[in-house]
Amino acid sequence: MKIGFIGVGAMGKPMATNLLNAGYELAVYDINQEAVSELVALGAAAAASPAEAARGKDVVITMLPNAKIVAATMEGPGGVFAGAEPGTIIIDMSSVAPGDTRAMAAKAEKLGLAYLDAPVSGGVAGAAKGTLTIMVGGPEETVARVRAIFEVLGQKIYHVGPVGSGDAVKIVNNLLLGINMAAVAEALVLGVKCGLKPEVLYDIISVSSGSSYALQAKVPNFVLKGNFEPGFAVDLQYKDLELAVQTGKELQVPLYLTNGAQQVYETARAAGLGRKDISAVIQLWEKLVGVEVRSGQVDQGE
Repeated sequence: MKIGFIGVGAMGKPMATNLLNAGYELAVYDINQEAVSELVALGAAAAASPAEAARGKDVVITMLPNAKIVAATMEGPGGVFAGAEPGTIIIDMSSVAPGDTRAMAAKAEKLGLAYLDAPVSGGVAGAAKGTLTIMVGGPEETVARVRAIFEVLGQKIYHVGPVGSGDAVKIVNNLLLGINMAAVAEALVLGVKCGLKPEVLYDIISVSSGSSYALQAKVPNFVLKGNFEPGFAVDLQYKDLELAVQTGKELQVPLYLTNGAQQVYETARAAGLGRKDISAVIQLWEKLVGVEVRSGQVDQGE
């Protein structure tokens, strides 16, 4: 099976590498020629445009930053739609709004192209190890035809419904992550200001009703160490919350907590923390109240 892979950045490059290692024939395209060259050295072919990456391929995979770039990659004289032949399966693994995915899938269908949305969870580490969680939206028979590809890229593959459903699941999941991280940051700063040791707070909450993935993954590995290098960047979390807000508006679903959390990440971006891990939002509260939530730190309160 011949694959065109478009978007070989932090996530896409290790994913493409795993496909090459599994024996798939790949043509890759990215505006970053250095990343393309690294994959060419591993056996991929370089494509001069998305259309060229799609030409003569059974499957085209895209891993791109946002819906605007996905649209620009698909459409136009140099786009995927111009190069792909009827019957080609397009798998968009970017994180975009479900409505945008459904609109793009409708355009693909008119050209005789199949279209799946398959966003992922697991980060760069999961992409490198081939252990991503993949949430797939699209017709069951189409998903079955490319399941072997998904099994190279991920450990848990879920077919969650029609086109757009994968993006919907990803948005809901990341909405919870964003809100939970902001809540963890706020709560821990309050606890330290009360005079409690951060380690004590973490040990008790992690086995109590206040526990969450954000607490268990981010506090010991990032917050307590004072190391806020990504990880999952504030900018990306903000984008995912924006997708949730956009979808909520389209469906007339009020998202009170999501809107509040989004402002937390917007504030963090304004403070220059956009490229830091999402756990860095705790620094907003720390600066406001004059404490740090670090191993060995304790504030006696007022």
